Amino acid sequence: MKFDIDPTAPDSIVRRDFLKKLALASSAAWMSGAPQMVRGSGLQAPGAKADACILLWMAGGMAAPETFDPKRFAPYEKGMAVDSVLSTFPSIDTAVDNIKICAGLEHIARVMDRGALIRSAVQPDLGSILHSRHQYHWHTGYVPPQTVACPHIGAWMARVLGPRNEVMPAFINIGQRLEGVGEKEELKAFTTAGFFGSEYGPMNLAFPEQASQSVRPPEGMTGKRFTNRDKLFRKLVDRNPHREYASDFQQESLMRSMDSAYRLLNSKEREAFDIEKEPQEVREKYDTGRFGRGCLLARRLVENGARFVEVTTEYVPFLHWDTHAGGHDTVDRLHGEIDRPIAQLVLDLEERGLLDRTLVIVASEFSRDAIMEGKPGSTANDQAAHKGDFITEKKHYGLHRHFTGGTSVAMFGGGVKKGFLYGKTADERPLVAVENPVTISDLHATIMTAMGVSLKTEFSIEGRPFYVTEDGKGKAVTDIFA
Repeated sequence: MKFDIDPTAPDSIVRRDFLKKLALASSAAWMSGAPQMVRGSGLQAPGAKADACILLWMAGGMAAPETFDPKRFAPYEKGMAVDSVLSTFPSIDTAVDNIKICAGLEHIARVMDRGALIRSAVQPDLGSILHSRHQYHWHTGYVPPQTVACPHIGAWMARVLGPRNEVMPAFINIGQRLEGVGEKEELKAFTTAGFFGSEYGPMNLAFPEQASQSVRPPEGMTGKRFTNRDKLFRKLVDRNPHREYASDFQQESLMRSMDSAYRLLNSKEREAFDIEKEPQEVREKYDTGRFGRGCLLARRLVENGARFVEVTTEYVPFLHWDTHAGGHDTVDRLHGEIDRPIAQLVLDLEERGLLDRTLVIVASEFSRDAIMEGKPGSTANDQAAHKGDFITEKKHYGLHRHFTGGTSVAMFGGGVKKGFLYGKTADERPLVAVENPVTISDLHATIMTAMGVSLKTEFSIEGRPFYVTEDGKGKAVTDIFA
């Protein structure tokens, strides 16, 4: 059973209703017992391509025509027609003859021969196009809200495959603040292990340059004092007067997550969290901002046994990729923040012999277009800042509206073909996928297949079957694998 969302309701009401139902699902998860694996295993399935995954998340709606799927370019002119703009950046050549991407991504262009590019990912409109709903859908594989709290894709890998290194957290999330930003409750709803329990949830590191502080006791809290504090904290958790509001399984899972944290604090692997350990010349290659430093941290963590790491440009409403105004100038800045670190991550993994066994994914919740909201025929509310037929100010030069009809996803390493192009969007509006559309379920099936997770994996929670893709219907894009 799914909760219903009224597609005709204003976005503020939809968001409120969404949050209320997410809270109910989260409460249900905390009260639920242990999910039972019906089918699957704790080991990688035969034919696994990768044993680690790095998701580089372009939070807020990365416009494919401004990044990986350039179209007809029209430079800014005051008074230009909105419908004349398909891309606000010209295309450039890459290391692959038949693949062009947008100017501003010159470093990524030079490593496109190490990966595959899907240009035909598609998303549903979900009634109302809210970033939080689409981000929940992408990260969990399930359309929200659900009657239970769905696990993040990283939690699935942590639960089914287990850790690569018993000391290193299997699931680490870098760059997204979960406090002090807009829509924080919606973000928390999918940045979780859901019904799997706390032990499979993410270690959240909002600021990569401060990550080392997260794996050492507070200053002055060392030795016996720290050990005693840990023991007292465990007693408080165990004697919690509100135990009746959580199942034994969830309580025990929380205790196991504390055990794991304690092991990490006393291990040599905690040095991996300190990017200052890298030579200065290496740090400078990545240091384009918080996202770039996050890519460097992700590389260090995977080198030391992390299973799944997400690095995000961070979702904050109307900032970064959420380009409702100033689209071109904002994306120009974002190109500079992501281009060198992504390329350098690929090159560093390759140099260390890790790229073939590490799947690197560059993705976003949907694309953008200057004309339509959603896709042809959508009844979704138009949330663009500019409504006219002509562009009279530079701040309206860019692709502002949410577009779900055709999105790009880049993948490197992890057994994917090198220099491979899959799918196509139309050359003229509407820029919908016209060849080999890939749904969220199919994309998840592809990722899980690369990681060696059987698509038949199934858990039973509260008498309901839960699959690694929604209702078990996802089909892997096998053409993408070498």
